[in-house]
Amino acid sequence: MRDIDAKEVSKTVSRLFQEANFFLPEDVIASLKRARESEESPVAREVIDGILENAGIAAQEKVPLCQDCGAAVVFLELGQEVHITGADLYTAVNEGVRQAYSEGYLRKSMVKRPYSERVNTKDNTPAIIHTDIVPGDKLRIIAMPKGGGAENMTRLAMLPPARGRQGIIDFVVSAVDEAGSNPCPPVVVGVGIGGTAEKTLMLAKKALLRKIGEPSPDAEVAELEREILRRVNNLGIGAMGYGGRVTALAVNVEVLPAHIASMPVAVNLNCHSSRHKEAIL
Repeated sequence: MRDIDAKEVSKTVSRLFQEANFFLPEDVIASLKRARESEESPVAREVIDGILENAGIAAQEKVPLCQDCGAAVVFLELGQEVHITGADLYTAVNEGVRQAYSEGYLRKSMVKRPYSERVNTKDNTPAIIHTDIVPGDKLRIIAMPKGGGAENMTRLAMLPPARGRQGIIDFVVSAVDEAGSNPCPPVVVGVGIGGTAEKTLMLAKKALLRKIGEPSPDAEVAELEREILRRVNNLGIGAMGYGGRVTALAVNVEVLPAHIASMPVAVNLNCHSSRHKEAIL
């Protein structure tokens, strides 16, 4: 059994959320540069130039990439031989979120009683925490500040299995088309297929963590990703909705087996500020 101090967890969570809000991942920057080169629309190219300039300023001055610093989504992979000391794990994670959003001057967006009073929690907690128990004696922490504009465009469909592959493509493309400029394109499209309703939604969100340019290792799924990306980029929505060829930077699909009577499909979008950072303790 390996001990990890809860204070170390909090410190790491705080650092990751600040870095995720200040520094756009290199794979995203590289993808935006490729999009700029391939984009035919002068207006869209100008918009992408602005996105890249914004990313440079944010990194240099350590200020948020976007005014929406997101809900604090945390993915944990907890080794079964790890023991957290000093506090419970979720308390440590939430303390890290409090520190990050205070010390990093990040906008705090979480509200209590979302159906009535909508009073700000003032520290961006509670974090949205998802935990997997895995072999080993390490703790992997992934911080994902998830903006509201993109998250609001999440879609779930319980398709009849007879709809098949084409039904999935049509649903995903329709979801992106319906989203339009709301999720601040060019977007990253996370798609979950299979499992149950709640599981496929989780698959779609976790799909956003894959690096842009890394297709699924499954050849059939990779081909599905390419076909959906082609269809999405033919929509003509373009950067920030101003029109153009690049509406999505990537489509990442994750698949699980499903019940014989079901074919759950979920879509979760990330805006062009596709933010996530990770560390292993």
